[in-house]
Amino acid sequence: MNHQLVIVLDFGGQYNQLIARRVRECGVYCEVKPYTTSVAEIKALAPIGIIFTGGPGSVYDLKAPQADPELFRLGVPILGICYGCQLLAHNLGGRVTAAQENTAREYGKTETFFDPDCKLFRGLPPQSVTWMSHGDYMEKVPEGFSLVAHSDACPNVAICDESRGFYGVQFHPEVNHTENGFGMIRNFLYKVCGAKGDWTMGDYKAAAIRQIREKVGSGKVLLALSGGVDSSVAAALLAEAVGNQLTCVFVDHGLMRLNEGDEVEQAFAKWDIHFVRANAEALFLSKLAGVTEPERKRKIIGEEFIRVFEAEAKKIGKVDYLVQGTIYPDVIESGLGDAAVIKSHHNVGGLPDYVDFKEIIEPLRLLFKDEVRQLGRELGLPKYLVMRQPFPGPGLAIRIIGEITKEKLDTLRLADFIFRDEIAKAHLEGTMNQYFAVLTNMRSVGVMGDGRTYDYTLALRSVTTTDFMTADWTRIPYEVLDRVSVRIVNEVPNINRIVYDITSKPPATIEWE
Repeated sequence: MNHQLVIVLDFGGQYNQLIARRVRECGVYCEVKPYTTSVAEIKALAPIGIIFTGGPGSVYDLKAPQADPELFRLGVPILGICYGCQLLAHNLGGRVTAAQENTAREYGKTETFFDPDCKLFRGLPPQSVTWMSHGDYMEKVPEGFSLVAHSDACPNVAICDESRGFYGVQFHPEVNHTENGFGMIRNFLYKVCGAKGDWTMGDYKAAAIRQIREKVGSGKVLLALSGGVDSSVAAALLAEAVGNQLTCVFVDHGLMRLNEGDEVEQAFAKWDIHFVRANAEALFLSKLAGVTEPERKRKIIGEEFIRVFEAEAKKIGKVDYLVQGTIYPDVIESGLGDAAVIKSHHNVGGLPDYVDFKEIIEPLRLLFKDEVRQLGRELGLPKYLVMRQPFPGPGLAIRIIGEITKEKLDTLRLADFIFRDEIAKAHLEGTMNQYFAVLTNMRSVGVMGDGRTYDYTLALRSVTTTDFMTADWTRIPYEVLDRVSVRIVNEVPNINRIVYDITSKPPATIEWE
């Protein structure tokens, strides 16, 4: 795929993925690389621009990650963000020190003033709010650099040397809290780097299909279809590319939401593929009987999923390729070079040890989640699959606190459907990123009609987030919560009390287990 490329060099910043997403949202392809990537490798990739991320270190610390000085001699524009800005100053003759108490140290939303003659801020308001997070200060600006932004506390909020295409900002333009941050990133890409905007999902789809056909030839392909967004889009892409050479094995463990198993099967009926639905609810429930500990639930479900998939794969016979729905955040979070491993992903790092395939195919490996959804739309997948909320692999098993039973699953399925149905009727789906119901193991006294009840408490959970690493609870209107509550206690057996979780992440996680 021949696109203009921007490289995001990661110095340990928490927003590295977000920076890359913002660049791609501008129609420019980019990749995240560790700061240890050699200059020779970067040069060979011929980027039109480089972005240094933030990071937790101080550039004057001998143990802090450093930029290779040769990067500044490539003739490629560079944008340094926060720590990346200080790296520019530190490497090019400036001086960075710890900010003094109440002087130049800034955290959170900050009123900031910009020089509109600077290409980075051209066409944007001269005054707006930015999101700061820095305890160090550029005491001396490198020779040849101009000061192009300031705040009341800090005179050196942004610097630039336009003759060399070097820009540095102490704030984070990639986060939503910075009011015109997207415009600043776009200005860097188009006004400084000369971007053409040649990254489109239509082009990606065509190129991916062509590459898959060249690789697979007349071979057979196997895909484990979970019904999630990633595996569904991967399946649709392979179906478009190789048709009936593809076999999708959908392991229905009975832990999905209302009607989702049928919806997944229906979605793939239009493609000329081999679709196998392994109905394994009874097996999974028997293995989960009496289990209450969350991690034990996860391990049982993961192991049984593999066993069922393996049994179905053996029925198919010799298969040449295995498809995985690995996406770009999986690759980044599993560690890039010396970067910290946020969490290991099962579908990154090689083939499962029980399979014998020529090769693994990961057609979504370069895409972020929002791009995967976009590709799904390009492929004609229905909205309910493309816009499906993140759903844990263990499914409803970890949204039932305590032991899993068929009765509890049916209760939760219906309650969860009512919650999602009322959110849809109120047209609130776009205001939240994940919302679901949790069946607690707490029972309490209630009154229905003239009788006493002793039934379960259901918890509702909804969060807004950009990266799912941090999240805030959603302020759902009271009248919507009221309708949800009234419907659930009237329509769903065994529930007599509804509570709403108003805890952010951190300290809580999004899921309850």
